Amino acid sequence: MQPEEQIQALRDYVRVTLLGGLKVTDDEELLLSGMIDSLGVMSLVSFVEQTYSIEIPLEDVTLENLSSIAAISVYAENRRIAVY
Repeated sequence: MQPEEQIQALRDYVRVTLLGGLKVTDDEELLLSGMIDSLGVMSLVSFVEQTYSIEIPLEDVTLENLSSIAAISVYAENRRIAVY
């Protein structure tokens, strides 16, 4: 999957699966706003691992890395590059 396809898949997953169709921007706060709860975070981590072909260590499951669609995308791409 190409980077643009990955971020679009991430957008779709967050909006449709986690937020029930709620429209959000790429920079909108997902965790502190309460839009995504702890179970949603675990589901999101699993989705990102599969979509970006990475493993996310527990210590990387932070507000900084998962705060928004944009932050998740940047983290996942940087993680993918660091591993390969």
